[in-house]
Amino acid sequence: MTELAVVVDEVRVLVRMNRTSCGPFAHVLLRFEPPGPDGGLELLSVVPEERLPGEFLPALREGLLAGLDGVAAGVLVTDGTYHEVDSSEFGYRIAGREAGLAALIGAGLVPRTEARRLRWTTWPGAPRRR
Repeated sequence: MTELAVVVDEVRVLVRMNRTSCGPFAHVLLRFEPPGPDGGLELLSVVPEERLPGEFLPALREGLLAGLDGVAAGVLVTDGTYHEVDSSEFGYRIAGREAGLAALIGAGLVPRTEARRLRWTTWPGAPRRR
């Protein structure tokens, strides 16, 4: 299994599919690190439950697994928010998938041109959108 070899910090995802009405909402700030000795995906959140309920973490994890595409990584959720009405597992799956791909781009494991696929994600050093 390939492992993330470098730290990719401050990957921010803000999913807002519909700005005028209801729609999936998810917001997370993540730090990607090389995995621990067990490998695989390690997910830890330091965000208080009232800011980001733990019920959304399994969906975020599912999205991260898809976005990282088999690459092992340690992921720390350093911030996040939810919307009482609009947040859903669907939104956090999207957030995880985009964040995982952003980490691969940031670590140089995927070409930077793939960043054009990321609609809601930013990170330091991300290519500018045109």
